[in-house]
Amino acid sequence: MNTRLTSVQQHQPSWWRIVLTLSICYVFVAGCVKAPGTARDQLIFISEEKEISMGVSAFREVLRNVRLSANPEINEMVNRVGQRIAKVANKPEYRWEFAVIQDDTQINAFALPGGKVAIFTGILKHTKNETGLATVMAHEVAHALQRHGAERMSRGILEQVAQLGALASAASGSVDPQLALGAMGAYGVGVSLPHNRRQESEADAIGLKLMARAGYDPREAVAFWERMSGCPKQMIGKFCFRSNAAIPEFLSTHPSDETRIKQIEAWIPAALQFYRPDPLSQDDVSFNTPSYFPHL
Repeated sequence: MNTRLTSVQQHQPSWWRIVLTLSICYVFVAGCVKAPGTARDQLIFISEEKEISMGVSAFREVLRNVRLSANPEINEMVNRVGQRIAKVANKPEYRWEFAVIQDDTQINAFALPGGKVAIFTGILKHTKNETGLATVMAHEVAHALQRHGAERMSRGILEQVAQLGALASAASGSVDPQLALGAMGAYGVGVSLPHNRRQESEADAIGLKLMARAGYDPREAVAFWERMSGCPKQMIGKFCFRSNAAIPEFLSTHPSDETRIKQIEAWIPAALQFYRPDPLSQDDVSFNTPSYFPHL
């Protein structure tokens, strides 16, 4: 067998070198930024103006295709809590909007870039009260403030570049196809998912500060997440499991219930520095001070 490379193969660029070069260029040209409140390094290639525009368009499309709640009490409560949290977030350019989607089967909420937040009625059986709702809404507001949507989109660009490079190398014969596919699978577990969990934890931490500044006791967040877990705190991860609890944390985009509650308990003393039952009476403490949550 002739093992000599052809002239074309000898001069063919290494796709992995191209991927690496593009990644480095993205990092240094497109920009590393610091996440507000935690000073975590973020890789974001999308302008905030473009991100806001995309968030507004997506929100309008969602609202056109769902049934909105007609319950005036629920709508009033969600908007009241949301506006209190948005006020202390101090991001008026986001033009905050809060919607209630009528779907009792969905125990969920979401935020889109530019301050667009939706609550499914199904989660209200777990929030129980206004402070429980504030836990959820502060978490979602934190996602928007931290620009997690733009960060995920930017990371997705790098993932697509890496995956195309892996497939191109496999097609050229320079990398075994099975090894390439295996590397792509490992990339999803080893990079994307832990990154998403870091965002979720960041939203938990910043959310505690936001709800505290808005006049909601951050200590109540523990009770909410216990209710979400479906287990008493002392039983979580032991003899009490939800239907999806068998998914290992390293394969999940969210922290495990046990991890999340332990983290929140550790962050509560810092969040309490911002808590005043009457939010109008509190001193102005900078939201962007990163030292309160050093473990993120």
